Amino acid sequence: MNLINRRRLLLGTALSLLAVSALAQVNWPNQVIRIVVPFAPGSFTDVSARLIAQELTEQLGQAVVVENRVGAGGTAGTVSVVRAEADGYTLLLTDNSLSISPGLYPNLPYDPIKDLAQVSRIAESPSFLMVRSGLGVKTLAELVALGKEKPGQITFGSGGAGSSAHLATELLLNVAGVKALHVPFRGVAAAIADVIAGRVDMVIASLASGVAHVQAGTLVGLAVSGNKRSELLPAVPTFAEAGQPRYDVSYWWGIAAPAATPKPVVERLNREIIKACAQPRLREAFAKNAALPATNTPDEMTKFVANEIGIWRDVVKSANVTVQ
Repeated sequence: MNLINRRRLLLGTALSLLAVSALAQVNWPNQVIRIVVPFAPGSFTDVSARLIAQELTEQLGQAVVVENRVGAGGTAGTVSVVRAEADGYTLLLTDNSLSISPGLYPNLPYDPIKDLAQVSRIAESPSFLMVRSGLGVKTLAELVALGKEKPGQITFGSGGAGSSAHLATELLLNVAGVKALHVPFRGVAAAIADVIAGRVDMVIASLASGVAHVQAGTLVGLAVSGNKRSELLPAVPTFAEAGQPRYDVSYWWGIAAPAATPKPVVERLNREIIKACAQPRLREAFAKNAALPATNTPDEMTKFVANEIGIWRDVVKSANVTVQ
């Protein structure tokens, strides 16, 4: 084969591959879509994935399923998506942990900006401080006083070392000048369960994850983040009202895909997610879980995550948080 014919063959092969790729994009989706949740079932991270999956299934006419892949503070599930085929059929349900990990793990096996295509945020919720009913405190001021009276004896649960709940609590302890003992769990739902059982003293989670327990009287709510009280729990003050105006942490959730996912697929996903989040059924379901729909464009989401990485890197450093 002469050089000219070889070049023609290579060019033809390349054009054929481009044609197949373009056709695949036009026909997307034509198979089951997986949303990987890098945490255990039970938390709002898992709930939000299932709610959005239900809406997308109906809109796309293709099954969208949720898969929980737990481990390493969310890293295991995230890495599985980073390494997945970039065809739009494997997605990641992200949350604050995506922006916390770069400051926490020096050898993190992925870069949230370079290795993932950010699609959109889907929801946001205030952080919520809860304590076991038998702790004997009814206000944040009383909790701080107890913590200073018994330094290192109060226990707090989280979804694992370096998780959103862990860092959110470390920040509160730092600004309040209190020392407490960290008890990590495999997911924040398990941490909340042990606070309810009285084996752990306190937990900070999203309002979405804790509101039902406080409404049921199994936990005591002490404070919520933001500049106004939650309509679901009007008797619970904001952190500023409770005496800690420097503390303001909110939770967010979003969707990402492998970095090389074709732009038309990412854009289609973004449009479908925005449409899903506007549906009254989903908005009502989010509201019942104390969360609000919150969407943005892929570019806006990328900038948002990059900014969050900087914020949490500073928190990790100032609180001197390390993980094994």
